[in-house]
Amino acid sequence: MKPIENIFSKKGAKKEAECPNSKTPIIVDTREKQSLVAANLLHKKANIEFEKLDIGDYLINDIIVERKTFQDFLSSMINKRLPEQLSNMKKYPKQFLIIEGFYYNYEKFNFHENAVRGMLLSIATDFQTPIIFTEDEEDTAKFLILTAKKFEKPKTNTSIRPSRNSKTLEEQRLFILEGFPGIGPSTAYALLKKFHNLKNIFKAKKKDLSEILDEKKLDKFKEILED
Repeated sequence: MKPIENIFSKKGAKKEAECPNSKTPIIVDTREKQSLVAANLLHKKANIEFEKLDIGDYLINDIIVERKTFQDFLSSMINKRLPEQLSNMKKYPKQFLIIEGFYYNYEKFNFHENAVRGMLLSIATDFQTPIIFTEDEEDTAKFLILTAKKFEKPKTNTSIRPSRNSKTLEEQRLFILEGFPGIGPSTAYALLKKFHNLKNIFKAKKKDLSEILDEKKLDKFKEILED
């Protein structure tokens, strides 16, 4: 197969443009804490928070992001884990898959090129998930920062939070929960997953809530509800 030119290559590049940082946090799964992507995000002074994510590797506003190196991507084709991950990602309003270090020499990994093309086609059509190709960990970090930047909006006096323009009940519930101090998107999602609706969350005992909220967040949560 004829090699395809890597348009992201740094070879021969002039001065590298810096990605602007954003006030919108990039939620990084704790399992990615030691990755070079996280290191690059910290080096670039990105606004990041580490949380345990049940789905995906990164969460930016209402976008869940799954990152795979090219070898991880091929491995997931063999163990059939990727379709399950993509299905779970649909629980979020928006999602995309990052494939890092994409190679076009599939035969090196004993994969027929049409098998890889077929999987990419399935991701785009059957799962309706956008695919982003990045060169390496630094390139991935830049893309995450740029994604977060898209959600930065001018401040207004009409609301302390920008409207999410929710289309579903679940999005509206998540939006309400994220209004509480210390409760981000992943924590809000975890609360809804455990208690199913807002009524159950608000009436839940501290013992049950403590499985998700730490003591400080829990005390503030109850203070707002009860005082």
